[in-house]
Amino acid sequence: MQNIVGPNNVVTDEQVLKRQASDYVGYRLWERFNGQHLTKTSNCIVKVQSTEQVSEVLKYLNEHKISTIPVTGNSSCTGSIEPIEDVSVVVDGSAMDKIIKLDEQNMIVTVQSGVGLADLEKYLNEKGYTTGHYPQSLPMARIGGLLATRSTGQFSTLYGGIEDMVVGLEAVLPNGEIVRIKNVPRRAIGPDIRQLFIGSEGTYAYITEASLKLFKYNPDNYWKMAYGVKDMQQGLELIREVMIEGYKPAVVRLHDELEAAAEHYKGYVQEGESLLLFIADGPQELTEATGRAIERIAAKHKARKIGPELLDTWLKVRNHLCDIIDQLPANQQGLVADTSEVSANWSEVSELYVAVKQRIEQEIENIAYVTAHSSHSYTQGTNLYFMFGFKAYEDYDKSRAEYMKLLGIIMEETLKVGGSIAHHHGCGKYRSGWTKEEYGSSYQVMRAIKDTFDPNGVMNAGTLFPVS
Repeated sequence: MQNIVGPNNVVTDEQVLKRQASDYVGYRLWERFNGQHLTKTSNCIVKVQSTEQVSEVLKYLNEHKISTIPVTGNSSCTGSIEPIEDVSVVVDGSAMDKIIKLDEQNMIVTVQSGVGLADLEKYLNEKGYTTGHYPQSLPMARIGGLLATRSTGQFSTLYGGIEDMVVGLEAVLPNGEIVRIKNVPRRAIGPDIRQLFIGSEGTYAYITEASLKLFKYNPDNYWKMAYGVKDMQQGLELIREVMIEGYKPAVVRLHDELEAAAEHYKGYVQEGESLLLFIADGPQELTEATGRAIERIAAKHKARKIGPELLDTWLKVRNHLCDIIDQLPANQQGLVADTSEVSANWSEVSELYVAVKQRIEQEIENIAYVTAHSSHSYTQGTNLYFMFGFKAYEDYDKSRAEYMKLLGIIMEETLKVGGSIAHHHGCGKYRSGWTKEEYGSSYQVMRAIKDTFDPNGVMNAGTLFPVS
C-alpha cells in the first residue's frame, strides 16, 4: 500500500483504527461512550488521492483476496464500515475532495467522491445554486457515502433522493477497471447502470466521482407553516391528500405526540397533539400557490394552524445531532439509543406505526421510549423514522442482543405489511440478515451482480449480503 499511495498515506495507529472501525450504530455509541471497543479493526487505512490510486489499490487487494472497506465520511449508522474479517484494509477517499467543474449552462456540478456536502453546498449557495440535498448528516457526510447508501434529505419530497440527483458518475470495479457513465439528461439504451452503484454500499465498486443536478437556491422564497393535529392518523391522511393532489412541498414532517413534546417545540404544541411541518421551496409564485393549497387541505382536515415561526426553530436545530452524537444525552442517562427508518404505502403505514410501537413496548423490558415521525412523502406512501432508547445492561453483549431484538421487531412488522426495511440509511451489516426477505425472488439478481463484479467477495463483506 505504501508503494502505491506513499508512506504518509497509510495509517496504522491503533487508536485511529479503533475509531474508524466503530460507526454510529446505537450500541456502538454506547460502548464507545463507556470506553469500550468491541469490534475488529482493519490492518491499515489507505488514504487514496486519485481515481488511478483507487484502481491500483483495489486491483492489489482483489488479487490477494484481502477484505476491502470503502469509506469517505465515516458517518455510517448501520455498521457498514465495521471490519468483520481478520485481515482487512480500509480505503479512505476523503482526500479526493476537489470540485471538478461547475457547468452553469447545463446545471451540473461534477465533484470527487470525498467532497463534503457542507463544503459543496456553501460553494454552490454563494453562486446561487443548491443540490437540494439536506440529510441530517450534512455537516459530516461526503458525496461518495451519500451515493453508496442511497441517501435522501430533508427537502426530498420536492427534490427526490440522491438517486434522482445523479446525472453521471465514475466508479472503480474490484479488479481495478475504471467505469465512467456520461452526463446526459436521460437515455433509453438498456438499464440505467448508474443505479447499480447508487445504494450498493461499496459491495460492487468504489465510487470516485459524481455529477449532480443543480437547482436555483431561493431560501427567501420559502413558504412555511406548522400545524397541530390530533394524532398520527389524522396527520398521515392530511399528507396523503396533499401528495395525491399533486403538490410538492419540499419539507413534509409529521412528528408523533412524544416527539412534538420536545423542548424546542414548547409553547407551540398543545398537549397530546402531533406536529405537522411544511416548507414549500422554489419560485415565489409556486411556493405561494403550494402554500394556499396546503392551507385549504389542512382546514378541511381541521388541523390547528400554529404559524411559520416554529419552522425557523426547526431549520436552526435540524442538524444539531452531528454536534452531540458522541455525547448523546441518552447515553449519559444509561440508555442505548438509536433510530431506524422504514417505508410503506399509504394503506399500511398507520397500521405499521401502531404495530411497531405496541410490540416494542410489550417485548422490550427496559424500553424508555419509542417515537416516530414521517419525513419523506410520495404519491404512493411515506416513511416512518422510529427513534428509541432502552436501559443498557452492564453486559455489552446483552445490550447488543437487546438492540438487535428491538430492530428485529421493526424489520418484521415492516416486512409483514410489504414495506421496505430501509428508507435512506442503507442496509449496512445490522440489517443484512433481512436482505433476502426484503428482495424475495429478486435477491438472486443482486447476488448475481455481486458475483460478477466481485467474484472474490472482497468488497465490504457482510454489508447488504449476509455472511455466516
